[in-house]
Amino acid sequence: MGFFDRFTGKSKPSDPSTANQQPDPSAAETNGADTARPAADPSPVGPRLQAALELLELRNLEDARVIYEEVLNSPAGKRPDVLVRISGDLGSTGHIAAIPELIAPLYDAERHGPATGINLLQAYLALRQPESAQHVLDLLFALNNPAIEERLWGFSNAIAEVMESGRHGGGNSTKTSVELVSISKPIWAYGVESLPNLLPEKDPAAKIVAFAQLALPDHDDTDGLSREPEESLGRLCRGFPLWLAESIYFSPQYTTLGVIGILEKQSYMMFPVAWTADNIRQLIDTSGYAIDYIVTGDLREQDGDFSLSLHLWEIKGFSERKTFQAHWTPATAETALAEVQEQIRFYFECREGPGLPYQPPASPTAWINTLAASLSTFLADKNVLPSDQLADLPSPLIDPHSGDAATLARLTLDDRAKRAGMTIEDVEYPEADLVKIARSALCG
Repeated sequence: MGFFDRFTGKSKPSDPSTANQQPDPSAAETNGADTARPAADPSPVGPRLQAALELLELRNLEDARVIYEEVLNSPAGKRPDVLVRISGDLGSTGHIAAIPELIAPLYDAERHGPATGINLLQAYLALRQPESAQHVLDLLFALNNPAIEERLWGFSNAIAEVMESGRHGGGNSTKTSVELVSISKPIWAYGVESLPNLLPEKDPAAKIVAFAQLALPDHDDTDGLSREPEESLGRLCRGFPLWLAESIYFSPQYTTLGVIGILEKQSYMMFPVAWTADNIRQLIDTSGYAIDYIVTGDLREQDGDFSLSLHLWEIKGFSERKTFQAHWTPATAETALAEVQEQIRFYFECREGPGLPYQPPASPTAWINTLAASLSTFLADKNVLPSDQLADLPSPLIDPHSGDAATLARLTLDDRAKRAGMTIEDVEYPEADLVKIARSALCG
């Protein structure tokens, strides 16, 4: 379900089961927010609100605000339908912070009803402002409206969770500085991207999909993990989204990003709670890309049993489109990881195009280790990650004889590790022209 719903007098909350349907993500579709949008307002204010919405969809909040402020300062600004439309349009386009700024000073629960109040409450939750959300929730409970009572109890639980995470230093209540680093092609391709027929040409209308670092919502000490260079759980949280991004990168209808957090330019960030709207908004605003979809993930581990939930967010409607689940133990990890990766490729309807044909790795766990280690050596080489965060290369790493991508991944990893002064094992590479060309490119 999306962060924001659009309401009319007859609208109903969207069916959560639709989040598990499998529409074509490359198609322009309506979502829960769009389908509940009120009909065009026949009064003069209607075209102005439509013009503001079009500006929001172009990420032009500044000019949209000018229109909204004019409307809200006019007699029409007191109407419930105007407030619910403005708050809904801001939310559905991801401009969440503007909702309290524009709507909160005007909102009267008795006069304007629950629709705008729920949009405002959700904005405060997304911004992790539980006290303000609690105030709006009290106003909505005071309406004594049985139609929304069950939903209000759900919001009450959500507020409690935000308050609890704040007490334990989770979410965005801390003042640490987290930089989101976007990797825009396979991490092993940096340095050899000039090789002929390696990277695919993209369709002119290619969608941009970002895969975010996995969060660890149940881990007791993510701060401690952040201070440990190259420990295994961190490698999984970073290497897995890099693998997913790579797995659809070679399909020409998509451009992909692997997104990793760096904590105060000193170490990797380990996210203690699931990605919030703030994290997603930060990525949208700082990546430099017009992102269409973001995949976030929550990883839980207990005594060697792993549970993973992946969430596909559509940015246009700021709504969750699909959830993927995976569970594994050390004995079943290879099969389970391969299956969820294949589900992602199937959902995105990946196809072959010019460039290196995509080949699933022979060992998902070895491939994730290889990608994560390659990321660390790459970021250290670029002075994004301090060199003291490097550690001995993990084991196992991918067998360089298991495919062209595997060959290139080991070559580029060895090259960066050598330049960082790390000890590397002697590796026998295939006797192939690809190895000679890649080594020449790295030396050049």
